[in-house]
Amino acid sequence: MRDVLAELTSIWRSGGTAGVATVVRTRGSSPRPAGAVMVVAPDGSVAGSVSGGCVEAAVYELAVDVARGGRPRLESYRARDEDPFVAGLTCGGEIDIFAEPVSRQTFPQLQAVADDIAADRPTAVATVIAAPESGGLGRRLVVTPDSVTGSLGSAGVDGVVAGRIRGLLDAHHSGVIRCGGDGLCQDSGMEVFVGSYGPRARMVIFGAIDFAAALAHQGALLGYRVTVCDARPRFTTADRFPAADEVVVDWPHRYLAGQARQGALDARTVICVLTHDPKFDVPVLRVALRLRGGGYVGAMGSRRTHADRLRRLRAAGLTDTELGRLRGPIGLDLGARTPQETAVSIAAEIIAGNRGGGGRRLADIEGRIHHDRIS
Repeated sequence: MRDVLAELTSIWRSGGTAGVATVVRTRGSSPRPAGAVMVVAPDGSVAGSVSGGCVEAAVYELAVDVARGGRPRLESYRARDEDPFVAGLTCGGEIDIFAEPVSRQTFPQLQAVADDIAADRPTAVATVIAAPESGGLGRRLVVTPDSVTGSLGSAGVDGVVAGRIRGLLDAHHSGVIRCGGDGLCQDSGMEVFVGSYGPRARMVIFGAIDFAAALAHQGALLGYRVTVCDARPRFTTADRFPAADEVVVDWPHRYLAGQARQGALDARTVICVLTHDPKFDVPVLRVALRLRGGGYVGAMGSRRTHADRLRRLRAAGLTDTELGRLRGPIGLDLGARTPQETAVSIAAEIIAGNRGGGGRRLADIEGRIHHDRIS
């Protein structure tokens, strides 16, 4: 929902009703993951996508129908080679779509949810997508680390489900949970889709150079909260890095150590050291490679520069295990030369590491195209 939130809240604030279709479950190969959303405005305009194109028209009509009729629906779409006139997935998988009308009346907490998401405060939205009684469809519970609003039908169900939801929120995971009428999670009864919206993962870029500006754009495109940090105030300005959420003038190692002490880094954090200057990159890499549970750490430079960097890091006391975390020279072998091409190369390596991809040409390998793993 994050990528269509501006359009959805605009409709909500105007007093209109949007048709909202959400991917709640996938089986086999599917173009979009659970949580992907399409929003259809009262004027018929569309934001978002649920399938990459193959069932968009059918889902559009479904969203229009529920917005007009006011009754949520759960529909399944799968490959339908036998009938070219029936909407189906060309990839061979299957997706479940929950469509619902969203307005001030049906989703009174939407603005509060939008505010939390914009501020990177953890919040989760649980919606009933299947129930023994159809009147329960669309009931909603909004859960944050310290509050619960709305209801799924009873205080008992709300209490049990809220605990499960917080577990999904902590894991940055969206998905379906099943609950019985007594509130016990089991294999029958009510189904609830939980959309989790935790703080965005961070990308911290060290080095106020043109490569950093290009990488900041790539990071923003991938949904990261991007920070650019450098100790040189003349180069480290917001005007030079418009895609960054934060531009910080500080010594890289001091800034990173401070962020670690504040608990502002986690296993999803991406650290890119683009300074290729020993007085900057050795101290900051010494901090980065010793972070507990740290994520991706990459450093730019030629092979000669990287060999010298490794020698300096070993002299600074880093072990082979710690150095084994370092991606250097940074990026995949794309033949990149320009800052923009290099940023794509770095982003590709980050995606491959997160998703478990091998970084090879798809035409040269067999098996699934999409990978489910993400760190």
